Amino acid sequence: MTAATSAFVLGLCSSMAACAAEPEGSKWGLGVGAASSQQPYQGIDRDSQVIPLIYFENEYVRVFGPTAELKLPGLDISDAQRLEFSIVGEYDFSGYDDDDARILNGMSDRKGGFWAGAKVKWRNNVADVSAEWLADVSGNSKGQRFALGLERSWQFGEHIMLTPRLAAIWQDDKYVDYYFGVRESEARVDRAAYDGKSGINTELGVRGNYMFDDHHSVFLDLKATSLSDEIKDSPLVDRSTENSMLFGYLYRF
Repeated sequence: MTAATSAFVLGLCSSMAACAAEPEGSKWGLGVGAASSQQPYQGIDRDSQVIPLIYFENEYVRVFGPTAELKLPGLDISDAQRLEFSIVGEYDFSGYDDDDARILNGMSDRKGGFWAGAKVKWRNNVADVSAEWLADVSGNSKGQRFALGLERSWQFGEHIMLTPRLAAIWQDDKYVDYYFGVRESEARVDRAAYDGKSGINTELGVRGNYMFDDHHSVFLDLKATSLSDEIKDSPLVDRSTENSMLFGYLYRF
């Protein structure tokens, strides 16, 4: 699973919660998804694969794919506004092997890792606003990132829900340098040394869910990310955007 696919699976947590009422007891779900994503590295092939999906939620926790949230007490601002807080842990599948593309030949492998942090979401009648800070606690990149997101869900009849979203994602210099930098020992004629700096990506996406009934649903999630100049300037990169798609089925018990 690539980083882009991982991000989709994380985002679908919101869709699952939005399509269902507030959890009463525990809810389980199993499904399968077909994912396709394009990373920005020069010459790297588009990655397509089938992935299993596992969903669990109750009053205290939510687990979906590689992410888990510990729900903290929320705050009701008014009848139409509420703040929700959570502790978040997730596995990030970012990284590459040196044989993934010619431009990466001779590079040291870059690994994914476990990330943890905190999230706050402001629910209101206009749109849901979220802020999330995560740090690489596995110590591979030693990086941090902060995301500020805006999304709104529309219900069409009893079966269809559509959720467009927009997000700005700041990644610190350690994150950018680890995944897009080139060390002096890795430099060659067509791959100059490069020290990554912090930057902000812009993400635009939309999730669609079709609920056949209380148990069966299918979903489609599309995402495009405009990369920061600090990433686009890397000699490893020849694209200004990356994109991903995930289509799948989920059965909730």
